[in-house]
Amino acid sequence: MVPLSFRGHLFPAIALVAAVLALPGCASTPTKGAGMSRASTTGLPWMDKGMDPGRRADLLLAAMSFEQKAQQLTGAVPEIVPELPHCKGARHTTGIPALGIPTLRITNGPVGIGQNDCVGLDTPPDMAYVNGLYVDNAVYFHPSSAKATAVPSALAIAASFDPHVATAFGELMGEEGSRLALHVFEAPGMNLARLPLAGRNFEYKGEDPYLAGVMSVAETRAVQGKGLIAVAKHYVGNEQETNRMSVRERIDPQVLHEMYLLPFEMTIKDGEAGAVMCSYNALNGAFACENEEMLTNVLRRQWGFQGYVQSDFFAAKSTAKAMRAGLDHEMPLPQFFAPDKLRAALDAGELSMADIDTALRRRYVQMFKFGVFDKPIVQQDLDVEGGGRQARAIGVETAVLLQNNGALPLPHDAKRVLLVGKASQIYAQQAVAGGSVVGKVMGAGGGSSDVVPFYTVTPVDGLRAIYAQTGNTAVDVRLALVDDANGDATIDGKAAGFDDVLQAAANADAVVIMAGTVAEEGADRATFADKSGGKLTARGDSLDWYAPLPKALSFDGGDNAGRNSHTIAMIDRLFGVRSTTARPTHAKTALVLKDNAGVPLPARWLGTKGPAMLEVWFPGQEDGHIVADLLLGVHNPSGKLPVTFPVEGQGFMETVTPRQYPGVMDAEGIPHVEYSEQLQIGYRWYDANGKRPAFAFGHGLSYTTFAIETPRLQAPSTDGAPYRVEATVRNTGTRAGSEVVQVYLTVPSGSGLPQPPKRLVGFSKLQLAPGTDQRVAIDIDPNASHHPLSVWDASRKTFVIPSGTYTVWIGSASDRLVRAGTFER
Repeated sequence: MVPLSFRGHLFPAIALVAAVLALPGCASTPTKGAGMSRASTTGLPWMDKGMDPGRRADLLLAAMSFEQKAQQLTGAVPEIVPELPHCKGARHTTGIPALGIPTLRITNGPVGIGQNDCVGLDTPPDMAYVNGLYVDNAVYFHPSSAKATAVPSALAIAASFDPHVATAFGELMGEEGSRLALHVFEAPGMNLARLPLAGRNFEYKGEDPYLAGVMSVAETRAVQGKGLIAVAKHYVGNEQETNRMSVRERIDPQVLHEMYLLPFEMTIKDGEAGAVMCSYNALNGAFACENEEMLTNVLRRQWGFQGYVQSDFFAAKSTAKAMRAGLDHEMPLPQFFAPDKLRAALDAGELSMADIDTALRRRYVQMFKFGVFDKPIVQQDLDVEGGGRQARAIGVETAVLLQNNGALPLPHDAKRVLLVGKASQIYAQQAVAGGSVVGKVMGAGGGSSDVVPFYTVTPVDGLRAIYAQTGNTAVDVRLALVDDANGDATIDGKAAGFDDVLQAAANADAVVIMAGTVAEEGADRATFADKSGGKLTARGDSLDWYAPLPKALSFDGGDNAGRNSHTIAMIDRLFGVRSTTARPTHAKTALVLKDNAGVPLPARWLGTKGPAMLEVWFPGQEDGHIVADLLLGVHNPSGKLPVTFPVEGQGFMETVTPRQYPGVMDAEGIPHVEYSEQLQIGYRWYDANGKRPAFAFGHGLSYTTFAIETPRLQAPSTDGAPYRVEATVRNTGTRAGSEVVQVYLTVPSGSGLPQPPKRLVGFSKLQLAPGTDQRVAIDIDPNASHHPLSVWDASRKTFVIPSGTYTVWIGSASDRLVRAGTFER
């Protein structure tokens, strides 16, 4: 959450804090925390652990003064964390020891525990004015506050199509967050991949709302099972980074409920998330953090949400309006909920003390529920090796084998393996996470996905290690890096020409090419005419486009203007090499993609003469091991695509108008975006328009083969009971592997907008030994939180089941389905 729009006038307070931190003798002896500012809780009735959380919150509020309540409604100015005297922090609400209120500590979480409210006291201040506010940026972003396990991206987790993987991710986050004495985990993220070039797609869970919801529910339960409060974000419509602080979006209510709200509804109802984060954008006439329709009518009245709403950093834009709409906690600084503004709103009759009490009570109930009041703030060392093992185990479950014509698994007896990538790109050189930059440590990119791991595994080191593990210690793994012009190169750090790389590829027993699309919070993968971000001049949904700083807006003529790596041309020339070994080039070449989301692929790469292709997303710190495990077949790929991969020049982005993205500027320079594609995003757009993608949503191969046989639809025995879809899954190959059975439903349009040809309503992942089979049953429950049979009736403001014929489909991908049956409603 990059603070791009600071407001308020807190210079004196922040300057004072900075000055105090710089005084000699102020740095107490470092400690892992000993609850040093915590007063005795004797005589405080709300500290009775056996009491109901709501009753505890009521008793606490009754004892608080206005000044204490006001201080608790916002994050703190940068300061030494009272309970952790070795930490400077800026992601917390300072506690009140006399009342037994602990400091509430908040961390980010899309790809690990990053920005964890603990910058070392010896960190030099980085004071700077931002929108008139003097801020020590180091306290927010210094790498010393982000040391943790860097796991695969959230989109990779979704690609597993396995809630158990999301659970493992959440348990690791909960464990590390607890060890670091953190309380609030700002994830899961569940905005949809409406635009393939959106900068934060990797932090979210793909283009389908049901998949995003299932995985977010599992993550939420796991995180909260470890005692942290999970924050469902970004609520709602935060599907682009360009002008995210000011963009006004228009989304049809039916589209909103059936698509963009659906994963949030599932996470609230099924995951019981303790908190929700309102986003930066305006939606249908109101900014997200003062949108009464979303924060009160939908979230609380329709869904029954019992938790609290926190603002995204600097997303609050008003005092009384925001609190009355349903905002409870402003982060990261006292601005609109600052004491003077709250007092003015009370004096003007715009707020009552009951409004303030309601906002605080919602959060205190969750804090009592998750034990925040009852456990000391004491940090423990992280299990570095254990975290790495878990990150690796998660990563191998997330890769998607897109295509394989014999090159994979790589031969275990290979003598010469050539790894090829671009010198200006990270993919073949470093472990990859969001925002990774060539030559800089992981976590240097900026944004909420930054995690600084204790170690990383490079692609070359990973390949060498796994080859040695298989018994081949003599293999020569060489790294070739090619410049953007495809002229000069290096091989193992020595100067060479691209022709030398081509010759090395011809002579190699196996060739691995690595490419991808890095992204980060703060910018989309696109180049604009100027700093306004109002006119798109180059789309970045390509393997060729890159910007030197992924987190910053790219515009023509600027230092960060988009560049062309000519990666596609490099790959074409490598494919065209005449092999001097026993296997032809296409059968010994594997293309490993590390992507933000789906990426267009040239049609000439597809089919029997194309390369093997493996998508591994952003693998995180264990990159080298994860990818090598998969390339050598130590682990069998089992992921499925959570986003569609279009054929180059034939995708959704070719049809997007400026009003759809990046928005049309009004006379005041405010961008307006309309989701005019309505329900047709991702695979739904390809289905509705008869377009065949390179690789469809849900696609993913294996080193073995499967057959899905004898599908059957079983009608419910009683009214309102689930429909059951059954099939037999058989492993018809020679290796153990996993298959994901997917169920889609064609829903009659009824009233309102036409429905897409199909929607995902269920899936199940099965692991099978060679030659074995298993009967799978997937239920379609009309009463489930994802409303599988329903459409949103805007006039009645509810989901309704339309009359007509429903067709049930089952298969291994959205484009590999057979009809399981039909039913009438």
